[in-house]
Amino acid sequence: MNKKGHVLNAVLLSIGLAYLIEPAGDEATFATVIEIGVPVTLGALFPDVDTAFGRHRKTLHNLPIFVGFALFPFYFGNLEWVWLGVLTHYILDVAGSKRGIALFYPVWKKEFGLPVGVAVSSRQSDLVTVLVTVGELVIAAAILYEAHHWVTEPAQRAIGL
Repeated sequence: MNKKGHVLNAVLLSIGLAYLIEPAGDEATFATVIEIGVPVTLGALFPDVDTAFGRHRKTLHNLPIFVGFALFPFYFGNLEWVWLGVLTHYILDVAGSKRGIALFYPVWKKEFGLPVGVAVSSRQSDLVTVLVTVGELVIAAAILYEAHHWVTEPAQRAIGL
């Protein structure tokens, strides 16, 4: 996807997540949109910095870079949502575009993608971006609203409750 698609994905995802976390639609929801939206959008744009140096969709589009962003908040106590922007950038490049990304670069240069993507310059790229974002929000809702059942119910059964 192009930068416009990554920003569209980040903004829509941030709004959707904010409403999943703070569904009232009040000031707290708006504050959550900003709290999530700014770092997610920054994270969604970061991987394409490799268009200025290195090899695009390899240098900054891989698992070691993602792990670095995922661990960043644990070491520095900020940028809690940037990892999500990086992750959604990867998801959009894998699921939304024809080319894919080199997840295991620099060890393995092979690019991985799904056969459902469109060309970056395609007129359908915005539609694909919205569809991928809806899928991400469905997964996020399942995690937010159902994940505790996946953990607590087996634990309760294990201790005889």
